[in-house]
Amino acid sequence: MTAIGYIPHDERLHMARAYLDSNYASAITIQYVSREAALSPYYFIRLFCRVYKQTPYQYLIQRRIDRAKELLRSSNLSITEICLEVGFESLGSFSTLFRKTTGLSPSEYRKNSTKPLQPSHIPLCVCLMHGINPDP
Repeated sequence: MTAIGYIPHDERLHMARAYLDSNYASAITIQYVSREAALSPYYFIRLFCRVYKQTPYQYLIQRRIDRAKELLRSSNLSITEICLEVGFESLGSFSTLFRKTTGLSPSEYRKNSTKPLQPSHIPLCVCLMHGINPDP
């Protein structure tokens, strides 16, 4: 039998991860998130790592980088504006972490992601299977 108000650890971790997802652009401390999960900071980090295979900090950075990639592909915001929009305080640390994660600088990523798509080649076997003339 569970006590009234008892929340299982996995539910607490899910709530903490949802909090990180919703507030990734804010200044977040491990003390605050672990307090929200009603766990000690060190136990929270260990448990988060065991379940999600990364620290809460690594998860937060990945969430911020993912959002920055979306903004680089879909907006005209400057890289500095995107850096601040996703919760980084320093353009230098943002650029370093972005490159470490994606292999490209933010500007290279933007340039590569906005290239026009080349017409795709349809293999001959697919054309024949669907009755498409391969030589238009």
